[in-house]
Amino acid sequence: MIRQKLSAAIILGLAVQTGGVLVWAGAAAQRISALESRVEAGVPTTERLARLEAQLEAVQAQLERIEDKVERL
Repeated sequence: MIRQKLSAAIILGLAVQTGGVLVWAGAAAQRISALESRVEAGVPTTERLARLEAQLEAVQAQLERIEDKVERL
């Protein structure tokens, strides 16, 4: 009788832990999926930032040329 209760308790405990692990794994997969979509959305922003930096460098070079010409006048 005691062995049957002990076996049932062990089986129930394992079932509860297995369920908890499955819920945790599902939540982790959902968080990973959300992070992946955020990263994918950030890629165009990174590319745009790189283009803006290049344009800013070109504008700074133009400004220096204009300042040089103004100083020569």
